[in-house]
Amino acid sequence: MRSFILLTAVVALSACTWVPLAPSAKGVRVIAAGAAPANCEKQGEVSVSVKDKVAFYERNNLRVRDELETLARNEAPGIQANTIQPLGDPANGEQRFAAYRCR
Repeated sequence: MRSFILLTAVVALSACTWVPLAPSAKGVRVIAAGAAPANCEKQGEVSVSVKDKVAFYERNNLRVRDELETLARNEAPGIQANTIQPLGDPANGEQRFAAYRCR
């Protein structure tokens, strides 16, 4: 019975998104990976990370990606950026984004 309760708690917690979008990040847009966007000035890069495993349980990849993107959006206003672009796929709960100031 204890194992069942523990497993249920882990599964329930893994479905939650723990990273809220900051009010200042609501205007930050995310563009697809690829070439640098036109009419934009690169402000730098943002590196973010979240837990991709909880004990023996691997978290849902889409939730991890969503949280990484939200964290990167939250960081962008701090370097005067309004657009972010992934520089690669997430690996071990980490991802890097290019940050741009676009018109």
